Amino acid sequence: MTDTSAPFLTPAGPRRPGERALTAVGLAAPADNPADSSPHVFPDGGSWRTEIPSVEGPEALAIVLKESSRLDVPVHRVSQGSGVWMLSDAEITEMAEACAERDIELCLFTGPRGTWDTGGSTRTASGGAGLRARGHDALAGCVEDALRATELGVRCLLVADEGVLWTLHRLRELGLLPADTTLKVSALIGPVNPASVSVHERLGADSVNVPSDLTASHFTEIRRVSGVPLDLYIEAPDDLGGYVRMYEAAELIRRAAPLYLKFGLSRAPGIYPYGAHLRDAALDTARERVRRGRLVLDLLARHGADGGMSPLGSRLPGPLNRFSLKD
Repeated sequence: MTDTSAPFLTPAGPRRPGERALTAVGLAAPADNPADSSPHVFPDGGSWRTEIPSVEGPEALAIVLKESSRLDVPVHRVSQGSGVWMLSDAEITEMAEACAERDIELCLFTGPRGTWDTGGSTRTASGGAGLRARGHDALAGCVEDALRATELGVRCLLVADEGVLWTLHRLRELGLLPADTTLKVSALIGPVNPASVSVHERLGADSVNVPSDLTASHFTEIRRVSGVPLDLYIEAPDDLGGYVRMYEAAELIRRAAPLYLKFGLSRAPGIYPYGAHLRDAALDTARERVRRGRLVLDLLARHGADGGMSPLGSRLPGPLNRFSLKD
């Protein structure tokens, strides 16, 4: 019979939620399989970085920067979802300068996208072609956004189309986009198996936002074929499932590193494409996303799993596999 009066023992290495108490009553979890741990890290040696998504303009960014300082939430990247085309040159410049002052990567979405043009099929039960860029004009619009944003100092572009990704990668390789531009694949087209993640990496992705409902085993499968950084909503917006996976954060890092922990928000109103009519919602949700980040970081600390974060200011993904431009 288990002696529940014995003191809790702290296990070696990070512990799982409730581990010591469950062990005391004979319900210990099975041991971790070392083969499941990701062999990959960021080039700086870190296993994870942080991202605050849905930062739609300078005012929301100011809130994020203020709250991250107040709550001591380290931020590696902030991203925006409405698109470059929804921001003025002055707004982009203000955001780029504010992020540069704090060594934070700013990522802006390229557009237009399928849900905001004439593609009515995106609103059918099947979803049609989803958020991909429809036709030459939409592709050209995404390229125009990329050129404009990088000229204004932005060095991370968010894409939701494989053709846009490959085109921007080719432009980067040709020197028409800055060589240090990084390309981030949106959760809205996120790949869900090892082969598709590998294809996105080869098309030019520097980080890939995979859907938040992938299992730990799925991440191990991906890590056997690709070392591209993954982005994952620890809390996902409702239109991406509304999943809240805070208690899995340590295990997700172990299985999926190198990993961006994205602090999203469920049960929140949609704000894309953003405008002043959505100001209160955008600012309130920006503030709460930072707070959610603090909760995740506190949880990691309580579990002894808060080590391995990349140094602040780290942004590049390291060497990745690419398709040949000669093919």
